[in-house]
Amino acid sequence: MNKEIIIKAVNLNKVYGDKVNSNLVINNLDLEINQGEFVIITGPSGSGKSTLLNLLSGLETPTKGKVYLSGKDLNQLNGKEKAKLRQEEIGFVFQVYNLISTLNVYDNISLPLIIQGNKEDSKRVLQLLDLTKLTEAKNKYPEELSGGMQQRVAICRSIVHNPKIVFADEPTGNLDRKTGEEIMGIFSQINQDFKTTIVLVTHNPNHLIYATRIIELANANVIRDERI
Repeated sequence: MNKEIIIKAVNLNKVYGDKVNSNLVINNLDLEINQGEFVIITGPSGSGKSTLLNLLSGLETPTKGKVYLSGKDLNQLNGKEKAKLRQEEIGFVFQVYNLISTLNVYDNISLPLIIQGNKEDSKRVLQLLDLTKLTEAKNKYPEELSGGMQQRVAICRSIVHNPKIVFADEPTGNLDRKTGEEIMGIFSQINQDFKTTIVLVTHNPNHLIYATRIIELANANVIRDERI
């Protein structure tokens, strides 16, 4: 049985600058990602990892080419339609946690549901608190948490609305090795338990063991695309 293609890039190209001073970051890339894959995008600094993540998620617009996300051509969506797509089908986790300092852990996780106008799903929030071992911290505020705990809250917030895809850009970049491994383990568990597609950027070769697929970039091109 064929798996659903959840992300498709066709002749994707991204150039920064102008004709005089241009910087080719992504060069005519074709890519298909299936629902349920755990894709790690890796490569040296400046290879275009974060740019590719931003293009695939619709945070940036390609210079040339198209991205289809859940069958929708991102080039054909207006700002409101892209925002709706992100709210309903996508979760984001970044290196910076971006938690709301005036909200406790429970309310930070619930925030996407509130923004969507949905009734708060306490069962879902409690499930994620248990998954990430944050139950005892649910009433604490961000300033009372370690970096690793804050990132776990950010991960819970990114999946509380049951998105099809989570995009994560260097989510362990601010964490020590042990905590980083714990965070990668949580992503792996989310991928396995909820069948959520994960597209994650990292420069850390030790994290590649968590992937079901590795895409390596160098000089604006894919030099490795391997399903594990």
